[in-house]
Amino acid sequence: MEVRSSPVHGTGVFATGFIAAGTPIGCYTGRRYGPREQQARDWNNELTYIFGLSDGSVINGAEGGNATRHINHSCKPNCVAYEIESEDGSLHIEIEAAVRIRAGQELFLDYRLDAGGGQGGYVCRCGAPGCRGTMLGSSGN
Repeated sequence: MEVRSSPVHGTGVFATGFIAAGTPIGCYTGRRYGPREQQARDWNNELTYIFGLSDGSVINGAEGGNATRHINHSCKPNCVAYEIESEDGSLHIEIEAAVRIRAGQELFLDYRLDAGGGQGGYVCRCGAPGCRGTMLGSSGN
C-alpha cells in the first residue's frame, strides 16, 4: 500500500500490487476513547479519523494511527471493515479487500456515518455508479 494524493479527497491509500479478495489490509489503529470521554467527540467535522465501535468507544486514527486512516469513502467500496473481538475481550477494526484490487487502484470503505440526526456536511464525492451523494449510512442517519 502507498499513501498519496487522492483524486477523490485529500490523501488516499493505493494498492502497489494486486490484492486478492479477502486479503487483510490492516488493523485500524489510534488512540482509544471510552464511551464517556468527551475528547473523542470534539473532532473536526471537515476531516476526522474517528472509527466507532459497538461498545460505544472510538478509535481516533489522527492520534497514533497508521495508513488505514487515509482510506477514503466510496458508496461502492472495494474494502470492508470488520469489528473483531480479541481473546482478551477488546474490540479492534480489521480491514480487508472485498474484491480483487489492481495495482494503482485506490482503496475505499463505505463509511456509513452516523451523524446523530445531523444531515449536512457529509457530501460524497466518490463518483461511483449509484452514489448516495452522502457519506451517511443508507438510512440517512
